[in-house]
Amino acid sequence: MSAPSQTPLLDTISTPDLLRRLKPEQLRQVADELRQETISAVSVTGGHLGAGLGVVELTVALHYVFNTPQDRVIWDVGHQAYPHKILTGRRDRIRTLRTGGGLSGFTKRAESEYDPFGAAHSSTSISAGLGMAVARDLSGGKNNVVAVIGDGSMSAGMAYEAMNNAGAMNSRLVVILNDNEMSIAPPVGAMSAYLARLLSGHTYQSIREIAKGIAHRLPKFFEQHAMRAEEYARGMVTGGTLFEELGLFYVGPIDGHNLDHLLPVLTNVRDAKNGPILVHVITKKGKGYPPAEASADKYHGVVKFDVATGAQAKAKSNAPAYTSVFGNSLIKEAQKDDKIVGITAAMPGGTGIDMFGKAFPERTFDVGIAEQHAVTFAAGLATEGYKPFCAIYSTFLQRGYDQVVHDVAIQRLPVRFAIDRAGLVGADGSTHAGSFDNAYLGCLPGFVIMAAADEAELVHMVATQVAINDAPSALRYPRGEGRGVEMPEFGVPLPIGKGRVLREGSKVALLSFGTRLGECLKAADELDAHGLSTTVADARFMKPLDVDLVLQLARDHQVLITIEEGSIGGFGSHVLQSLSDHGALDNGLRVRAMVLPDVFLDQDTPAAMYAKAGLDAKAIVAKAFEALGVEAKAKAPKLA
Repeated sequence: MSAPSQTPLLDTISTPDLLRRLKPEQLRQVADELRQETISAVSVTGGHLGAGLGVVELTVALHYVFNTPQDRVIWDVGHQAYPHKILTGRRDRIRTLRTGGGLSGFTKRAESEYDPFGAAHSSTSISAGLGMAVARDLSGGKNNVVAVIGDGSMSAGMAYEAMNNAGAMNSRLVVILNDNEMSIAPPVGAMSAYLARLLSGHTYQSIREIAKGIAHRLPKFFEQHAMRAEEYARGMVTGGTLFEELGLFYVGPIDGHNLDHLLPVLTNVRDAKNGPILVHVITKKGKGYPPAEASADKYHGVVKFDVATGAQAKAKSNAPAYTSVFGNSLIKEAQKDDKIVGITAAMPGGTGIDMFGKAFPERTFDVGIAEQHAVTFAAGLATEGYKPFCAIYSTFLQRGYDQVVHDVAIQRLPVRFAIDRAGLVGADGSTHAGSFDNAYLGCLPGFVIMAAADEAELVHMVATQVAINDAPSALRYPRGEGRGVEMPEFGVPLPIGKGRVLREGSKVALLSFGTRLGECLKAADELDAHGLSTTVADARFMKPLDVDLVLQLARDHQVLITIEEGSIGGFGSHVLQSLSDHGALDNGLRVRAMVLPDVFLDQDTPAAMYAKAGLDAKAIVAKAFEALGVEAKAKAPKLA
């Protein structure tokens, strides 16, 4: 690493055009300063650190070689784009990452012209890039399109579908495979870099095109064998035969931290007349920050931390996290039932399946970023009498929806979906918010759908899912810590389709589905203080709905309010449909359904997001007074 000069170069670079004015030999200093700035910023905000540190040199090289933003660079997944944001006019806001009103933790089109595509879910870049490349060709444009895709993202079928299509279309597209864990082709060094530079260069490309022209004049049989011979000969030297089979010209592997290797190869690729081309770059997650390099997950996601020691700030809550409660509960159930298996799609730590995997490694399956496969894989297990728990974030399960419908629901297979990150998730923002699963699962016949009101209920609901052997089921729970309630030692299966009443009143009924129950209890205290006797009930189940409880609440109260952490079309819609079916809306009942607003909410703290969404205690109180009318409003408390 070269010693920095007297003047920090990063201070002179507000946009990539200024970076491109520097000499190549100055880029090492830029990369070193960019790495330190990334570490400093994430230490303040928390976020995804390791991935960004791994692509610092690649980020510098891409913006130096390519004419961004006219040349499109798509980062897949976008959490590796923090250094990219610093170089593209957002350094002055980089310490607002993942905070209310601040920068998104992912690429975002509305944020910058340098973010041509939002990528917070993985494996989308090649498809999007191909679309941009074809649009360029149809418009007669000349700009480059570059998709930077991580090796984890490359595990999803969508990436291969896109490469297969790109290879068949032969559109000019650059795919950079950022290989930081899988080590698809480990030999990286001077000879590898020389071969990559040679094969990506104009001379080799020209000779190859001449050879192609000659081959095309041969009989079809000889043409095919000549092309295949060239492809495999090159594959034996460099690797990459799989990508060649899909129609991409493979270059690599090269050292992703060596600018002397990156710059000439990227320049050759930029100037190539044909495509698509795949450049295989080897990087190291957490590169340049010892605590990250030493960490098992390379500091993939961190909270605020001390830069000198790497020590992360500890949560102050004494309540257990919902994810941990799920993992521990599943372990206890599996100790009694050897048919239970755990499945996750590349998120073992985020779902608690990592805990299950330590206890039962032979019954734990991480299928990679392949939610579609995970769902149908679970369905196959269920056909043979096993009890698969498919633990996937709400927002990621969307990717496997056809499989949920066709492979699970229609066949009524008892796959158990553990839906983590239900509701609003805070710093990750709209792309990771579990807003829609109530609606997209609730419309499927035969599903049993539960939502835990607190961590104790989660324990019982895991046991309930184990006991359901004749239907698919879904259990939703949020990110973060529980309410600190007393925990049961073991889960007890709940009566299917039955809710519970926590406190009884006579005027207003609050029917909660999920962890807004705590806010409902606070709201009930406020309403009672104003002379409005309030019932609070926990529905527990959306399907089958406790119709008897719903009708009782409708019959005995003037106002019935449903509260859920989901979009329109979910729990409240089911309650309204039930009330309509039973004629319970004909007697002057005032019903209100409180759901997430019909917008995508940007990142903030969960509390701030729920306040903005109108789903906190203050909003529930206001909704009750609004439903009761003008006279009641006069008695309403000051809610400022």
